[in-house]
Amino acid sequence: MDRGFPSLRSEAAGAVRTMLASAESLQLTLKPELSQEEQALTHTNGKPKETHKAGNEDLKEMLESNKESLKLEAMKRVVGLISKGKNASELFPAVVKNVASKNIELKKLVYVYLVRYAEEQQDLALLSISTFQRALKDPNQFIRASALRVLSSIRVPIIVPIMMLAIKEAATDLSPYVRKTSAHAIQKLYSLDPDQKEQLIEVIEKLLKDKSTLVAGSVVVAFEEVCPDRIDLIHKNYRKLCNLLVDVEEWGQVVIISMLTRYARTQFTSPWKEDAVFDENNEKTFYDSDSEEKKGPTEAKPYMMDPDHRLLLRNTKPLLQSRNTAVVMSVAQLYWHLAPKHEVSVVTKSLVRLLRSHREVQYIVLQNIATMSIQRKGMFEPYMKSFYVRSTDPTHIKTLKLEILTNLANEANISTILREFQTYVKSQDKAFAAATIQAIGRCATNISEVTDTCLNGLVLLLSNRDETVVAESVVVIKKLLQTQPTQHSEIIKHMAKLFDNITVPMARASILWLMGEYCDRVPKIAPDVLRKMAKIFTTEEDIVKLQTVNLAAKLYLTNSKQTKLLTQYILNLGKYDQNYDIRDRTRFIRQLIVPSEKSGALNKYARRILLAPKPAPVLESAFKDRDRFQLGTLSHSLNVKASGYQELSDWPAVAPDPSVRNVEVIEPVKEWAPSLGKAKQPKSDAKFYSDDEEKEEEGSERSTSSEDDSSSSSSSNSDSGSEEESSEESEKTSSGSGGSSSGSEKSSSDAESEQRQKKKTKKRTRKPAASDSDSDENGNADQASSSATESSSESESDSGSDSPAPQKKAEANTQPKMAVKSKKEVSLLDLDDFSPVVTNAPKPSVISSSLLSDLEGLSLSNVSSAVQVTSPSFGPVKTYELLHHMTGKGLAAKYHFPRQPCLYQPSMVSVQVILTNNSDHALEEIHIGERSPASLNVHCFNTIERLEPGASVTVSMGVDFSDSTQAANFQLCTKEDQFGVSIQPAVGELLMPFTMTEADFSREQRNLQGMNETSATVTMATANTPRQAISKQVLSVANVGAVSSSQDNMLRFSGRTVSSKALLLVSLDLKDSSAVLLTINTEKTVMASMLLRDLTRALAQA
Repeated sequence: MDRGFPSLRSEAAGAVRTMLASAESLQLTLKPELSQEEQALTHTNGKPKETHKAGNEDLKEMLESNKESLKLEAMKRVVGLISKGKNASELFPAVVKNVASKNIELKKLVYVYLVRYAEEQQDLALLSISTFQRALKDPNQFIRASALRVLSSIRVPIIVPIMMLAIKEAATDLSPYVRKTSAHAIQKLYSLDPDQKEQLIEVIEKLLKDKSTLVAGSVVVAFEEVCPDRIDLIHKNYRKLCNLLVDVEEWGQVVIISMLTRYARTQFTSPWKEDAVFDENNEKTFYDSDSEEKKGPTEAKPYMMDPDHRLLLRNTKPLLQSRNTAVVMSVAQLYWHLAPKHEVSVVTKSLVRLLRSHREVQYIVLQNIATMSIQRKGMFEPYMKSFYVRSTDPTHIKTLKLEILTNLANEANISTILREFQTYVKSQDKAFAAATIQAIGRCATNISEVTDTCLNGLVLLLSNRDETVVAESVVVIKKLLQTQPTQHSEIIKHMAKLFDNITVPMARASILWLMGEYCDRVPKIAPDVLRKMAKIFTTEEDIVKLQTVNLAAKLYLTNSKQTKLLTQYILNLGKYDQNYDIRDRTRFIRQLIVPSEKSGALNKYARRILLAPKPAPVLESAFKDRDRFQLGTLSHSLNVKASGYQELSDWPAVAPDPSVRNVEVIEPVKEWAPSLGKAKQPKSDAKFYSDDEEKEEEGSERSTSSEDDSSSSSSSNSDSGSEEESSEESEKTSSGSGGSSSGSEKSSSDAESEQRQKKKTKKRTRKPAASDSDSDENGNADQASSSATESSSESESDSGSDSPAPQKKAEANTQPKMAVKSKKEVSLLDLDDFSPVVTNAPKPSVISSSLLSDLEGLSLSNVSSAVQVTSPSFGPVKTYELLHHMTGKGLAAKYHFPRQPCLYQPSMVSVQVILTNNSDHALEEIHIGERSPASLNVHCFNTIERLEPGASVTVSMGVDFSDSTQAANFQLCTKEDQFGVSIQPAVGELLMPFTMTEADFSREQRNLQGMNETSATVTMATANTPRQAISKQVLSVANVGAVSSSQDNMLRFSGRTVSSKALLLVSLDLKDSSAVLLTINTEKTVMASMLLRDLTRALAQA
């Protein structure tokens, strides 16, 4: 117990010392902040100024100290002062000294300060330009961007060349964030020196080609600021901007949509033509015949929407779900100005959803809906209840909702709307009640069935206690009575009786006008009203005086006996009135109605002038003329053309050339070839056999083919069939791709050498039937070095064509016939191994002497004489981007479909992925992670343990797409990161080529008619297109095999779907020099329609 007291005492003393130290530091910290507040409150007192100076001195001392922590604390407080609106410009010299600090956080805060005050303290900022230029080379992308931002904030013409150079360098920076900053700097430089426009346009043109979504929005803002009329810069980037739109940041989306709206109005024809028929698919209806088609050659040509026009509408539609109201509003205005009228209604629900947002958003959205509802009531009628007024709405929102309800009124819903209006009239908001009465008047004039009902309701309102309601009712009744004056004399009498109780000048003037205009309807009441007005003429408002003079003049012409003296009295009063309008009106009326020598012939026309029938006023919406402005703009909101507003051009009568938007895609042939190791020796041009021998072989192959694939799994290990020249290219491709690997798979080099020896022997001995045995043996040999034992065991244990015994048996029977195959055979050996192979593996120079005996007696299994699996007949492959190196933090991935049977499962499509390390450090443990959906059947490549910087590796995958073009989504993972990627197959890649005889083709085609047949007539781009060119286009789209044809005007192709093995037949009937009848027969009708669309597009370009 006694021992514990000293320890407690020492702990307490330590705690007290800590508290005192904390209090002192807290006092130091709070002191400058307190002095700033005092300075903000009292600027006139001398003492706070001294305190303020002391506080600034404290900050200066902290900024000039040697401790980074004090400098950082001081900069945080300075930036805090700026954020509160305080002036911290006195600290500029002390802050600038820290611009070269090595502390990243401190440097960022210094740049934030300099961006704010660089324009005010230009001389001091110029002293640090060399530091900013050095910072433009900083490894940190945020420092580079901040330096450029500060440099562009110094508004001094002398540094324009330096800024231009910095912008050009930043535009080619590896970081998209820096490129985005350079786009922002373009606008600042242009406002400082417009003479730099041409150079800036070059930078904009370069940035418009940028594929980063981070840059797209900013560069379009710069484009709109510097050169909005240069739409030629947009042509090549139009489709890219449309496709990137979904992934751009929200405010970038708004700017891009606005720009594309203006672009589309100049490049596409109007979809709003009265006789426009939307025939986008250009397909005949089921019962249409050629004879009916020929009957009406003079009929209007159906409107065909440009594919780029449709692309814009399709890619902006998902943005209607955006949480940013500005984006939704931008898409709505785009659809309003560009979409066909029957498609505009898709924006309705999204606009109504925005009405749940803040008042400011509601105001803008309601303004746009008010304009839209005038022209297209049907869009918003189903959502009428969304525009009912709530008690919590402010007046300007209530008025807009009232406007929309009035626009939506028709015979069907007018009773519901009028019931709402009756409630609104009782509102305590006087301005809103008055607007409701005007809305009732508009409904009465627009819908004749309810005119009497509205008039009776307004007359009842005349007994309301509220002056504003009564006055507005009188004004509206006056306008309504002009439509049917003969039927409503009782209403005029009723209003005359209420005249004494009404005090609002506009209402009193309206009653006086009615009395004068229809004085013959109330001959006894009108003179009495004039008598009352004569007594109080001098005390009335000017508008009432003017109507009194008019009433006197009209009564003088119609009832001069009773009103002559009253008229002269009122005219004398008006002659000396203080308002010159009333004095002038009085002199004019006197000369007009009272005959005298001076008036001359004018007196004869007095009755015509004053008592002429007047047209009834048309009550129109205040938003009727606002459609001349683009929706969603400031000009539309204000109903006045604002500065910088760019008008939408009219639709062109004839669309400009759409080919300007075509981008030439240069296919990099060796883009996915190994990047390490020795280059391959070029193949000799001399062929092993002459062309004549090859033709003979092809003919003999067609006539003697006696193999038929009856099992559903033979596609995974069969490659014999019809050969095309492209097989050789595919051979190069596969062997090239097989020559890249991660460094961890060294043990597979021996197996690879053996594989290549077998391949060479196969080509020289021309025994391609042994390819399956080779691949099987090679697979078994590689199992020790690659972790693909499961796949190998699966393929070996499969029944049917995958088992080795039937292969050997079948080969023994068909060996003589198979001996004449072409040397351009593509075997499974051309595919990648189960695991990646080393990129710089030496090319084998020795061929195994015992290979021939090893390959004897092996063949494909269960093939009949009718149909056999054929090798891919189209060589060049399209490469697609799987993962960009910026997104993948240095890891880039591309993929292509090699169009070869998959080693892993017969129902899988083979995919080759090229992985490249673009970073400056090695990437480890590259593998496939989670898949979506979870049921997706994917055979993953083996984990790549290590990929060196600059190295590239090609790996094989298998994906079971289940005969669907739905993307396969999965994660591509490294040791530290995970990246979501997706492989999207074209419908033609889901097929597997077959070879059939012409008779078998015709028989199968007859079995697949009716609902299983899809056809279309395609017009070729050029007449007399060669058959080879047409075949090439078909094979580029679909992985099918050519079928021999005895007819010169017929081309036939056959294939099967990879997953379900459904037969698919393609036939082309060359009708004339430029037209082709394309027919597809298959049970997979969805695939047929998609393939028909792709083939139609490809053939139209042939």
